[in-house]
Amino acid sequence: MTDLQTTLDTQTRLDMYRWLMRMRLFEKRVFDVFLKGMTEGPLHLSIGQEAVATGFGVAARSDDYFYNTYRGHIQTLVRGVPMAGLLAEVLGRETGLCGGKGGSMHLTSPAHGAMGSYPIVGAHLPLAAGAALSAQIRGTSQVSVCFFGDGSTNIGAFHETLNLAAVWKLPVVFVCENNLYMEYTAIGEVTAVEHPAADRASAYGLERIIVDGNDPEAVYDVACRTMERARSGSGPSLVEALTYRHHGHSRAEPGKYRPDEEVALWMTRDPIVTYPRRLLECGVEEATLAAIRDECAAEVELACEEAFAAPRPRPEAAMDNLWADGGSSWRN
Repeated sequence: MTDLQTTLDTQTRLDMYRWLMRMRLFEKRVFDVFLKGMTEGPLHLSIGQEAVATGFGVAARSDDYFYNTYRGHIQTLVRGVPMAGLLAEVLGRETGLCGGKGGSMHLTSPAHGAMGSYPIVGAHLPLAAGAALSAQIRGTSQVSVCFFGDGSTNIGAFHETLNLAAVWKLPVVFVCENNLYMEYTAIGEVTAVEHPAADRASAYGLERIIVDGNDPEAVYDVACRTMERARSGSGPSLVEALTYRHHGHSRAEPGKYRPDEEVALWMTRDPIVTYPRRLLECGVEEATLAAIRDECAAEVELACEEAFAAPRPRPEAAMDNLWADGGSSWRN
């Protein structure tokens, strides 16, 4: 584990708590509408893993790039994407980020630096490196941050991309969200090393970085250091953030393959429970935290009202955004 090297001011800590609450309440509401049969397509929640997105989201610049997995609601949200548009996309509504045609696993908003969620495991790692190469060539000091699961560390694209990024010193930070399970299989059962990302970093000349992925301040510290390294031209970093999803791989299964004692242990490390305790110990008043919770809850309710009221996509919209000019008429 890394040692904290930054001293945070109260406002930054409150910002992180606000993001944790926004993410948790949003994901819980998405779960609620899923149970009511209102969502379109598969759904993968990040309940329990919010601290990773929070730490990197607060540390990032507005023009940086985030590349996400299919479990990407919260990484998209932390880029400043309107909550109503995000929920509308999950609901398959016309006002969604992608016009209601992408759904939960294809969340994209380039205007916010949210460069997409990718259903194919590990497919976005080369794309994140490509964005970093673009920033390097243009000299913009932008950083590409690529989130991926522990299962991605056993595919070719992971190793190929890490190698090329290291050779070219690309401004990219690879963030492995190690929640211990690839889908239904424990990563330790099919991987020769204990830490699937960090233990392989040396093969590419990179530092071994492991961070408590349920501690937003620890993640923020690592994010600041690795992103500054990337901006300075010193090349990529590979971060392994240890975290845990509270539910199954998707909302279609209950995750019963995980030992009860393991689940119980990780529930005690829930950032929504542990982080406010730290803030209280640092002198933040409970009334301040309660106000943040109320504010986030009200925001979620307003987003729901807007998303629920939005219409379904027009049938003819199926032909939009397929060709360079926006339609297929030029082919006829």
